[in-house]
Amino acid sequence: MSQRAEHLIVEKSAPDKRLDQFLREKFPAASRAALKRLIEEGHIRVDGRIVKATHSPRAGEKIVVCWPEPRPAEAQPEEMPLDILFEDEALLVLNKPAGLVVHPAAGHEAHTLVNALLHHCRGALSGIGGVARPGIVHRLDKETSGCLVVAKNDETHLALSKQFSDRRVEKIYNAIVCGQIARVSGEIQAAIARHPSHRKRMAVRDDDSGRMAHTQWRVLERLNAATFVEARILTGRTHQIRVHFQFIGHPLAGDATYGERHNRKLTNATGYEAPRVMLHARRLSFSHPGMGEKMNFEAPLPEDFQKALKELGVA
Repeated sequence: MSQRAEHLIVEKSAPDKRLDQFLREKFPAASRAALKRLIEEGHIRVDGRIVKATHSPRAGEKIVVCWPEPRPAEAQPEEMPLDILFEDEALLVLNKPAGLVVHPAAGHEAHTLVNALLHHCRGALSGIGGVARPGIVHRLDKETSGCLVVAKNDETHLALSKQFSDRRVEKIYNAIVCGQIARVSGEIQAAIARHPSHRKRMAVRDDDSGRMAHTQWRVLERLNAATFVEARILTGRTHQIRVHFQFIGHPLAGDATYGERHNRKLTNATGYEAPRVMLHARRLSFSHPGMGEKMNFEAPLPEDFQKALKELGVA
């Protein structure tokens, strides 16, 4: 099996850090679990030695990471329509429809975006995400529509992931939130972590468990009992926009997880009931890893969004 090796020298000792944590910072495209597995399987060596994932990197150590060729994908190719905004030999950008799950998981083994990509790209996708997530650099929730970039090879995947981790990717969303936001613009800086009692939810946390998240927003249009907003996220935490707007008292329309009570009030006041979480990834901008030029992509508002704006009208 052919492998692609990457070499790095530890510049400064990290006595309080595990090797898998240290490498996660160097290779943000790879999950910590995947790096731990590569260490255990001997694909990652320190000064030529097999070590444990708990090894603390020391200054001067030479680390060699051998990325194994991806195993045949367990997900099966499926012919499904894709709204492709751009494609070349390195990557593709698509407009994901609401309702489409990005990658296979329990209960969603088929009919996912990965299944469609495997068919469309004929297997030419990066393998860093593992067999369940080939090509997936970032993800959108099932109910979120809009711009998504996919990597066709490992080099592109690593380069794009670094842009995401370095916050050099511009991500702008449109959302409809419950209630009238008093201000015309603002920003939310609040750490997000797993909810302490509801494990499938995230929450703003003021303890050490949270990771800082930063969202900027502005009002686009005031609606009846709701507000149409633009949100720019400077970090990429799970459910960030949904959690942050719940935090300021304006959860997203259609979001039963974070705003069931507010959505009942919206429906009672207007008769409108959102068909899904009303969140759309409208704009995505990044530098092409191969060509170096800045690329900007926009996905038009889908029909359900346009219908919501029409039904809610101008306040």
